Amino acid sequence: MRQLSVISLFSGAMGLDAGLEQTGRFRIKVAIEKEKSFCSTIRANITSGILPPDLQVIESDIRNVDPREVLEAAKLKPGELDLLVGGPPCQSFSTAGKRGTVQDPRGELLWDFLRFVEVMQPKFFLMENVRGLISAALKHRKLADRPERGGAALEDDEMPGSVIRLFADDLQRINPSYHMDCFEVNAVNYGAPQLRERAIFVGNRFNIQVDFPNPTHGSPEQCAASPSDLFSTDAPVLPWATLGDAIGNIGDPGEVMMDFSPRKKSFLAKVPPGSNWRSLSVEDQQESMGKAWHAKGGRSGWWRRLSFDLPCPTLVTMPNHASTSLCHPTEVRALSLKEYALIQEFPKDWAFAGTASQQYAQVGNAVPVRLGAIAGTVVADAFDRIAQRGFKPYARQPEHFRTVYIQSHVRTRQWFKAGETFVWKDGGETVQPTYGAPVRARRVKRMVSI
Repeated sequence: MRQLSVISLFSGAMGLDAGLEQTGRFRIKVAIEKEKSFCSTIRANITSGILPPDLQVIESDIRNVDPREVLEAAKLKPGELDLLVGGPPCQSFSTAGKRGTVQDPRGELLWDFLRFVEVMQPKFFLMENVRGLISAALKHRKLADRPERGGAALEDDEMPGSVIRLFADDLQRINPSYHMDCFEVNAVNYGAPQLRERAIFVGNRFNIQVDFPNPTHGSPEQCAASPSDLFSTDAPVLPWATLGDAIGNIGDPGEVMMDFSPRKKSFLAKVPPGSNWRSLSVEDQQESMGKAWHAKGGRSGWWRRLSFDLPCPTLVTMPNHASTSLCHPTEVRALSLKEYALIQEFPKDWAFAGTASQQYAQVGNAVPVRLGAIAGTVVADAFDRIAQRGFKPYARQPEHFRTVYIQSHVRTRQWFKAGETFVWKDGGETVQPTYGAPVRARRVKRMVSI
């Protein structure tokens, strides 16, 4: 099986690309990234021999890059590239904070990815993004002006999912043989020690419908219910990997650390492992949280102290914020950069360049390496299928593009319920954590043109 050629867009610290490399099936020829420190990280790992020595780094805003010149740099012609991969910046699609969708200029980078698809005509493309992209609308209407609040009916470009439906329509205009499947997944369900929801898009120009594997890891309840019969065709579900599995025995946390201020540490010192602000006295809550104390939701990250017994929450770019704190379970400090990289499952000798904040941003924004490896395996398997046909497209394309939900929404605990704070301690007698049972494991929706 030959290695498949890859061109990487929006490469960042190359978490997704590192996952592809781990499969042994891909070779990255060109990486495009505009941030200087991120490019320095890529070059450092080329120099150390972790990344291919002939990998070319283009340090530029992708909006100023001609895809034809990139193909020339990779010594390829249109149609010869095996895989185009990338994750356009996702802040404008996130459900956290103000949601601007494509009214935000960053949202237009989604169509820059499509511009590269149009020129390069790759056999396959792999695009990742925040899960919020799937429900994003082309035009955002304020909640106060929506129909349920007395406003007019939503127009087509205000409907949830209209961004991806238009993207899918434009993809078909580029080449009717392109098919695309989108998967809503969570890295923790595949063995990563971190809760991280992502949207994975796999496209190909051969009319192949691909599938993402079912979760291989789950809660204690799911493990107990999984098949144990030796003759079962389904593999048993393994327990979720935990923060303790990732960093519980590393010893030296490394020198790079964006730590909490003395004031923040004074409150975190009062929080037991696995809990958050709910474990503080009401007086400390009010003093430390200010106006946020009166909010109705979105407060679970305030004064959060992690637990070795559970998967890590989604890594953020700055672990030392009071409202999204990632405090070490047994020490009153933030997670170090080294611990961040282990949670994301970067190779242990992977180098990061830039200031401390830039390095944390690189790791926090990265795709979990394990998820990149699994997505790469999906692509490689589909590639092998079509190679056996001599790369002849299937005459009949699938009826619709699909969005496949695969148990992506995972809750590993309840912070507060019926007036009680639920806290379980690391070590000693540990009360069984309360896991939220998944609503459904897999659900398929068809994309209908707008």
